[in-house]
Amino acid sequence: MATDACKKGRVSLNGEKAKPSRLVNVNDTIAIYRPPIEHTFKVKELIKNRVGAKLVPDYLTDLTPQSEYDKLEEIQMSKVDYYRPQGTGRPTKRDRRLLDQIWDE
Repeated sequence: MATDACKKGRVSLNGEKAKPSRLVNVNDTIAIYRPPIEHTFKVKELIKNRVGAKLVPDYLTDLTPQSEYDKLEEIQMSKVDYYRPQGTGRPTKRDRRLLDQIWDE
């Protein structure tokens, strides 16, 4: 996934587009664009092996501004909120008509 993101130009290292083989050093700034927001991190320390997700904050500092997270929250809030309990089956014609009435309002 990281290689694909680098090839698509969504990863930058210290303001320059990064290649998949680019080495990362301590105090480097990594920017990752995952639509619709751009995450920014600063490297605190390098590691030799892979670690679990819970240990990542020990090695990275999140520099992403709150405005980026607000953008994401705004997009999620704008989606239509319709919930069907699990196991209720497919919507009926009546359900569909009710949904159309809600969407038209």
